[in-house]
Amino acid sequence: MKKLQLLGNITPAQFLRDYWHKKPLLIRQAIPGFKPLLSFAKLAELARQNYVESRLVTLRGGQWDMQHGPLTELPQRSEREWTMLVQGVNLHDQRADELLRQFRFVPDARLDDLMVSYASDGGGVGPHFDSYDVFLLQAQGKRRWRISAQQNLDLVEGLPLKILADFEAEEEFVLEPGDMLYLPPHYAHDGVAEGECMTYSIGFRSPSFQELGEAFLQFMADSIDLPGRYADPDLTLAKNPAEIPRDMLATVTEELNKVRWDEEDVTIFLGEYLSEPKHNVFFTGPAKPLTVGRFMETAAKKGLKLSSKTLMLYRGKSVFINGESFAVGRADKVVLDVLANERRIDGELLGSATDDVLEALYTWYQDGWVELG
Repeated sequence: MKKLQLLGNITPAQFLRDYWHKKPLLIRQAIPGFKPLLSFAKLAELARQNYVESRLVTLRGGQWDMQHGPLTELPQRSEREWTMLVQGVNLHDQRADELLRQFRFVPDARLDDLMVSYASDGGGVGPHFDSYDVFLLQAQGKRRWRISAQQNLDLVEGLPLKILADFEAEEEFVLEPGDMLYLPPHYAHDGVAEGECMTYSIGFRSPSFQELGEAFLQFMADSIDLPGRYADPDLTLAKNPAEIPRDMLATVTEELNKVRWDEEDVTIFLGEYLSEPKHNVFFTGPAKPLTVGRFMETAAKKGLKLSSKTLMLYRGKSVFINGESFAVGRADKVVLDVLANERRIDGELLGSATDDVLEALYTWYQDGWVELG
């Protein structure tokens, strides 16, 4: 595996072994000459949309305030100490999506989104920690980061933001365009803009086990099969009418213990759960979709690519796309694995796909999940 300038000229394997989930890494000129992919005006336009998650954080007179988008009005850029945060920019800009995909040495099942933060001079969101790994890429201007491995992660009560009550910096760096800082989960940090600046945050999914457990039980509710109905032909006289009978408790316990799941159930749940688009993601199919015949002809020449909004995963014989799952045979698995891994597929390989997969691809094209070219 080759060394990546993106990771400070170490290999992804070295990074995962020595830094991932373990300790910070400062990378000077991870992307030399990097410039913002979106202008301030374009970023502000995204923040005004109701389908884009955004926040405005201000600090006035020592008082923190946070406003959730759509952000119809923003402070003047000359005003100090305010920050605009726009989530999921990769869903709305092709270059932002390409930047996010540079971090696919971590599995897609863990890769989340690209957030862009614009801050005026002195702007920031206060000392805090994240529950997930994050890469902080400086895109414009300078930001001073102070970081700490402190164990005390108590928060100030009564604030709209999660701000650490007792932050004590251990290291300090000023990042300039192209510089990048990696931080593992729960690593305290505070970034303050020195003049106007933009920072791109590449974040990773880290669902809580509670969240997964609740979602899994909901998933299993659609698949359990417990025939029959409770009955008690040997019912005896109730001495205490309000007490739940012991036999009833034992019978229901025995029936519920018949609910079982295995690794295949968990695989299908996890694939559907992780590939499910976020609530604010909407797909738009082509305004004038080609006929199925023309689609097949064009795909054979130009190939196909996944929409930047599409999440596609697989495990074993199961393929998952945008929250849906299905099992495939060996020949189709080769085709769909390439599409999932490369996020595109050439026309020649499409020629080996079965009619079932070609039919699915045409449906995905109509739905805006895949695109020609």
